[in-house]
Amino acid sequence: MKYLSEYRDAHIARALAKEIRATATRTWTMMEVCGGQTHTIVKQGLDELTEGAVEMIHGPGCPVCVTPLEQIDRALDLAARPGVVLTSFGDMLRVPGSECDLFQIRARGGNVRIVYSPLDALELAQKNPDKEIVFFAVGFETTAPANAMAVWRARELGVKNFSVLVSHVTVPPAMLALLSAPDNRVQAFLAAGHVCTVMGFTEYEPIAATYHVPIIVTGFEPVDLLEGMLMAVKQLEAGDARVENQYVRAVRRDGNVPARSLVERVFELADRQWRGIGEIPLSGLALREEFLEYDAVTKFGLEGIRATEPAECRAGDVLRGQLKPVQCPAFGTVCTPEHPLGAPMVSSEGACAAYYNYGRFRAGAMAPATAGEARP
Repeated sequence: MKYLSEYRDAHIARALAKEIRATATRTWTMMEVCGGQTHTIVKQGLDELTEGAVEMIHGPGCPVCVTPLEQIDRALDLAARPGVVLTSFGDMLRVPGSECDLFQIRARGGNVRIVYSPLDALELAQKNPDKEIVFFAVGFETTAPANAMAVWRARELGVKNFSVLVSHVTVPPAMLALLSAPDNRVQAFLAAGHVCTVMGFTEYEPIAATYHVPIIVTGFEPVDLLEGMLMAVKQLEAGDARVENQYVRAVRRDGNVPARSLVERVFELADRQWRGIGEIPLSGLALREEFLEYDAVTKFGLEGIRATEPAECRAGDVLRGQLKPVQCPAFGTVCTPEHPLGAPMVSSEGACAAYYNYGRFRAGAMAPATAGEARP
């Protein structure tokens, strides 16, 4: 398939890995900010191919994983209410809340439905005027345009029984939080190509200049990622720090201007909690005042629901790149896909899920850890 098979070519991938190793004079620490990229890196062993030249650490690039526990609990509260239909993408249903997940709520009689678009949820509201339809709006800037369109259309059509539980987060503030932390290890970023198809990459340019870190907009296939690593290594070796676009077949510098405009008309920046990380100022999207009638938190009075992260879950350390999943004492023992402590173990883009599915088969990956200590 054009623009896919050639980006999975093993010969090209090996040649790029060889060039990375030949170019690097030391081990450089890079972070990818996309859960899909994490899965490609671990599944295809790209980190092993470039070992000694590049250490890949995994950032908060899984939107399901960074959705705070209190938002999951709010979704659970809504799903258990009579007359409410909670709609969501399928990857949210197994994310644990404080006491259970959405699958368990559905098993107890809650009305939880999987949809493939927020517009499907809006259509459901039109067909069921006697019920309140709530869409669990989770994601980075990639999914924001579709959610903005659903809210915009609901107002246009006068649909009053539709609302959204907004859990949108944005990438640049998270990058700034990581770079400004005293324990920061990131020397270069691989930026998520799908986010940049919407937003472009002008927001990254001052970050690269201020913190002197290369930022490479990168695709999702093995050759994409290896080429992105090589571009970053070349900059690091030259002492350079700027934004480069590897994903030229899909990303333009200014992104998708009409989509950005719609997002800005419906949403505004707001402080947002990140699961396992805490609050990052102006890192989320919230509905503007003129659209607040479609905000589920306001509509159903959910502001009082708060939650505390379980201490045994080290998801925050994983999402900040301070810990590899296999270094967590709970990984594969107390925390498994059947009994997860946190979202990264069950999300299709979670780093813990990637390591559980692929990385745990590597030599020494599951070496036993002393209680309370990370695996080496």
